[in-house]
Amino acid sequence: MSTIATYELLDGKVASKALREKLALEVAVVTARRGRAPHLAAVLVGDDGASKTYVDAKVLACESVGYRSSLIRLPETITEEDLIARIHGLNQDPSLDGFIVQLPLPAHIDPDRVTMAIDPEKDVDGFHPENIGRMVLGLPTFLPATPSGICELFRHFNIETAGKHCVVVGRSNIVGTPMAVLMSRNAYPGNCTVTIAHSRTKDLAAITRQADILIPAIGKPEFVTGDLVKEGAVVVDVGIHRIPDASRKRGFRLVGDVKFDEVAPKCSWISPVPGGVGPMTIASLLLNTLKAAQR
Repeated sequence: MSTIATYELLDGKVASKALREKLALEVAVVTARRGRAPHLAAVLVGDDGASKTYVDAKVLACESVGYRSSLIRLPETITEEDLIARIHGLNQDPSLDGFIVQLPLPAHIDPDRVTMAIDPEKDVDGFHPENIGRMVLGLPTFLPATPSGICELFRHFNIETAGKHCVVVGRSNIVGTPMAVLMSRNAYPGNCTVTIAHSRTKDLAAITRQADILIPAIGKPEFVTGDLVKEGAVVVDVGIHRIPDASRKRGFRLVGDVKFDEVAPKCSWISPVPGGVGPMTIASLLLNTLKAAQR
């Protein structure tokens, strides 16, 4: 079986750096005009290590572009009602442009109730049904951070999308479903023919091998192997997982939903894990916060 001689990386670190540099210039203008910097808050419930890592990265990113950031840490034992009360307080805080509630939440808290409690005008994660609805209709809104980040990745590397067959593997409300919407819209990136595949899809390989652009977001480590990908495909790996690895100092290594070493030689472009989609998700969160401040 032949393979492409070389592939190129959809490097999220490079693309996010360029986007943050552009944002920093706009933030300076907004700050001078309003007399205060855009302000983003992150709510972290409990002590989940991965969630804390993500939140810390978001706080550092805020500071890098001149935002004010706040981290609100709450105990894992907080009740759903008390959490929603705190959210209502953030909704009414005039010094706050936007905020996020880091997922996942403890099992006793309904994430849908929490999302519904957030003021759509401050929902910079883009998860509120009002913002999702506006996205579907093509109206100005906060786009979900990971799908928006992937679109920014395509823009930075000038990936052609019009007329391509895009296959999204996974149908979550956070990534898969909004990603499919964005790739099908009459815009760039977009104008794709889009297929959503998932855990119930029959003969998944037959579907994914049709993809000019393959976006796995299925949440299974190294699920996508070489036989699922056609020659020359653009592959964007949304997954990130810790795999035990005694040879590493930390005792684990990070992998995505794609078996990189096997898939990459078949690709024209592929995103790495880590350093691909992750930095773009954070950059998109910053972009949404700037939109909130400009309102």
